[in-house]
Amino acid sequence: MTSVLSIDPSLHPLINGCPPAWASEWGEDRYGVFVAFTLDAVTQRLRWIPPGRFWMGSPEEETQGLAESDVERVLFEQEHPRHAVIISRGFWLFDTPCTQALWEAVMDENPSRFKSPDRPVEQVSWDDVQTFIDRINARISDLGLSLPTEAQWEHACRAGTETALYTGPIEILGENNSPALDPIAWYGGNSGVDFELKEGVYPSSWLDMQHPNPRFGTHPVGKKQPNPWGLTDMLGNVWELCADGLRHYEPTMAVDPEGPTEVGAKRVIRGGSWDSEARYCRSACRSRGGPDVRGSNLGFRCARVQVS
Repeated sequence: MTSVLSIDPSLHPLINGCPPAWASEWGEDRYGVFVAFTLDAVTQRLRWIPPGRFWMGSPEEETQGLAESDVERVLFEQEHPRHAVIISRGFWLFDTPCTQALWEAVMDENPSRFKSPDRPVEQVSWDDVQTFIDRINARISDLGLSLPTEAQWEHACRAGTETALYTGPIEILGENNSPALDPIAWYGGNSGVDFELKEGVYPSSWLDMQHPNPRFGTHPVGKKQPNPWGLTDMLGNVWELCADGLRHYEPTMAVDPEGPTEVGAKRVIRGGSWDSEARYCRSACRSRGGPDVRGSNLGFRCARVQVS
């Protein structure tokens, strides 16, 4: 039932060859339409995410047998029931998680544990990200960035697919061993491969690693296979913050659904990370944390709903 709605020319700035005023580059490739902005010699590309209808959440059989504790059982039950969602307006989305280079250009500091300009910024909270967004929007006229809602995030991650991964189903051979993840995600089974920083982690309790290594951590963005809309690292590398809190799923169709947004609400995080077990790196998997929570496995990417 996945479908893409026809593009409304009034909401798509490139359809008539007219990019946003803030764009430093734009074009179209095999993944679709893109634009970019540049700030202090740091360029960030955004991909056009078309409006459309998709299945949000997972079918019951996808999570059967995944839970290893009562806490996980509750977590995975939050993915049900699978239900139809309509995203009524297209939007732009960073094609990678926000990098340390972009964060530092805006915030003049870098809180990350695994420091390098092309790695995702981490150890930033939801509250920290709001400050980042306020500052970058003040510096680039009409940029209008925000965090994506959870529904927007999953629509973008799936990119028209309905399986556990945007490349197909997931087969989990061990806690940290899922060969299907290897081409598309840095997760607990492979995030030690070619990891070169001295700040790397070696958790001796990790089991069944697909590629054992002395040190593990984040990796430079954009090195794994993108999804059909040109987005990389949607699964793995760092969990990604969403604008809203955890919404209780219902079996009925929802249009542009949004979870709690009151001050202090716990916010949804999506996608899994470099230290996640394979079962967490699925398009439907959802967790949450307080707006002040930070971690070396937590980052974000920004969205921009098209308004002109």
